Amino acid sequence: MARRPDDQRLPVLRKHFSRDHRRNQGVTAHPSLRRLADEHAKAPVFLILNKIDLIKKSKLLPIMQQYSELGTFAEIIPVSAGTGDNVDRLERIIVDRLPEGEPLYPPDYLTDRPERFFAAEIVREKLLQLTHAEIPFSTAVVIDRFEEPETPKGLMKLYCTIVVDRESQKPIIVGRGGDMIKRIGIAAREDLEKFFDTRVFLDLHVRVKSEWREDDSVLSDIGLK
Repeated sequence: MARRPDDQRLPVLRKHFSRDHRRNQGVTAHPSLRRLADEHAKAPVFLILNKIDLIKKSKLLPIMQQYSELGTFAEIIPVSAGTGDNVDRLERIIVDRLPEGEPLYPPDYLTDRPERFFAAEIVREKLLQLTHAEIPFSTAVVIDRFEEPETPKGLMKLYCTIVVDRESQKPIIVGRGGDMIKRIGIAAREDLEKFFDTRVFLDLHVRVKSEWREDDSVLSDIGLK
């Protein structure tokens, strides 16, 4: 048996520490906090206090006590997502509370994503790393053709299109004399060959499509629809 989400829900209420806490002005309850805690009284409700690295430890316990009076919580967990402090405890608490059930996937099933998805993500990662802040994260990579190698350790062929919102972004990706897109291709191919454990031929093109995030065909190609 494995622990997994079932019919029971595990509501999680998250609260960030603000400047008010650092000025010692006490806690301020979100209008929905009490309501959520009461509505889900039959299921465990966790109140997560984030950004504890911003306040002194001596002030943390009084704040937790004040929040405990605002609703019925199975656990109040102080964490810092930035430093990772207490995140492991939060994970253990959530897993321990999950009802047991049959595994959703076989033990050797690593992912439910197709290989095309990972190939596109590797190319997109190198694109963002090499162009830095010049290209927004809204850029997409579409796999136009994905040809498996005909023999073990053979040549895998990938034909990809980098989709951008504006015409001004295209020359940034292509670079002077094609230098940037060549660097993206070399870096991506190295990681692709490690990931797929075979030789890779990678062909990259750039296409401008304004408001591509509203295009169902593009969203389907990148696995978002």
